[in-house]
Amino acid sequence: MAAETEALADTEINWARLDKTRFHVIGAILFTAQQAVIHPTAVVKTRMQVADSRLAHLPATLVFRHILRHDGLPGIFRGFATCAIGSLPGRVLVLTSLEMSKDFMLNYTQALHMPHTTRVALANGVAAMFSTLLSSLYFVPLDVICQRLMAQGLPGASSYNNPFDVARKVVKAQGFRGLYRGFGLTVLTNSPASALWWGAYAAAQRIIWRSLGYRDDAEKKPCHMEMVSVQATAGMVAGACSSVITTPIDTIKTRLQVLDDYGAGRPSVVKTTKTLVKEDGWWGLYRGFGPRFLNMSLYGTTMIVTYELIKRLSVKHI
Repeated sequence: MAAETEALADTEINWARLDKTRFHVIGAILFTAQQAVIHPTAVVKTRMQVADSRLAHLPATLVFRHILRHDGLPGIFRGFATCAIGSLPGRVLVLTSLEMSKDFMLNYTQALHMPHTTRVALANGVAAMFSTLLSSLYFVPLDVICQRLMAQGLPGASSYNNPFDVARKVVKAQGFRGLYRGFGLTVLTNSPASALWWGAYAAAQRIIWRSLGYRDDAEKKPCHMEMVSVQATAGMVAGACSSVITTPIDTIKTRLQVLDDYGAGRPSVVKTTKTLVKEDGWWGLYRGFGPRFLNMSLYGTTMIVTYELIKRLSVKHI
């Protein structure tokens, strides 16, 4: 077991081995670039989930072209600056809490008699759930603002001048809790989904390494391209599976956060779900599934490759 751990040490860099300043600075730069790559798919997904049935039933490629035709290139990057800049403090919170809690869980489970793959998957899963719970306090208001900026111009969606205008209008109309619309759904969905994603990723990565022959031979170490390929594959699988499970709740959450025209009474999960099912039937819960599947698959692949690269670039030089 020790030999296996040593052979794959570069693929499992823990918190103690990281230069924290370099980790967060490099992370901010690379994750912003990664976010820029996948942001257009998030805009398409949001518009399909929020729009009326005519636009929602169009193929994602046509929705993309529709946005380009009417809003130009800025249209597919609507809300990007707000999301990118606003995410910077949140990423510090996410990465720090994820790595510290993962380290704690690995140390805590060290004395337990369980296979190393199971132990790593459990540590990753628990750490991801805790990190998501903590970071949701920061990211839900940011998500509400970003979603509203992305959905501008659609029926039922309000217009805004900038992110501060969004926050001001939401708080004025609904109070401070308006910025936390969908918080319960976010926590209910993202915490177990994040735990499943990171647990599956860790387990898949170990299984792939073993299938490639990296077992007890400490002399045989993976090269850089092998690490990138294996981590990208594991991330893509984890992201694709997660999108299938979480799209219905994400659709409800997005509409709840963006639309204000619900007739009498305050918007609710039940009211939002009933409206969506009435419009499109139960398949309406999978509005925007194509771009979301692509978004999460791309996100899973690019995020984990970027994340693992950040960790390798941030290892302390002793």
